[in-house]
Amino acid sequence: MIAHRHQQERVIPPRRFAAGNAPAPSKDGPRVNEDIFSRTIFLIGDDGHKFGEIGIDEARAVAEERGFDLVEVSPEAKPPVVKLMDYGKFKYEQQKKAAEARKKQKVIELKEIKMRPTIDDHDYETKMKAMRRFFGEGDKVKVTLRFRGREMAHQHLGMDLLTRIQKDTETFAKLEQYPKMEGRQMMMVLAPK
Repeated sequence: MIAHRHQQERVIPPRRFAAGNAPAPSKDGPRVNEDIFSRTIFLIGDDGHKFGEIGIDEARAVAEERGFDLVEVSPEAKPPVVKLMDYGKFKYEQQKKAAEARKKQKVIELKEIKMRPTIDDHDYETKMKAMRRFFGEGDKVKVTLRFRGREMAHQHLGMDLLTRIQKDTETFAKLEQYPKMEGRQMMMVLAPK
């Protein structure tokens, strides 16, 4: 075996944290404990008490004594503002708030109602009930009319039907996309008011 002279062994020292065994912070989160590099910081206690401008070593001693983490809340300030807190609990609360906000969001869907230009009254009423339900749920509705064979010669029937739909829904829906032809289909989009 031939030994290579240029190979070097790299030793990575273990990471130590001032307050217990706190996890390494995620790259998108604030700097925590040993990741705070500034020599002097402005320290705020967990209860809001302002310690003022102190050295980082003194702040680490205070954090260790009280059993908290040092969390950089305002890195742009001169010196950076650091707060004493339980970082694990803080992250959990943030995740809980984000999940609650996601739960409250309503995703607007685009529902499609398909009709023929020569639809009879009973079928028309059934489609209108479905449309009212979709608007009640906060969704948009795309009305599509499909023309077959010689019906293409009577596009005015399709336009009349879309105008009727628009008038019948004007109390609870507004026109978002005007009727237009695409191939053998005529369509329009309505949105809830």
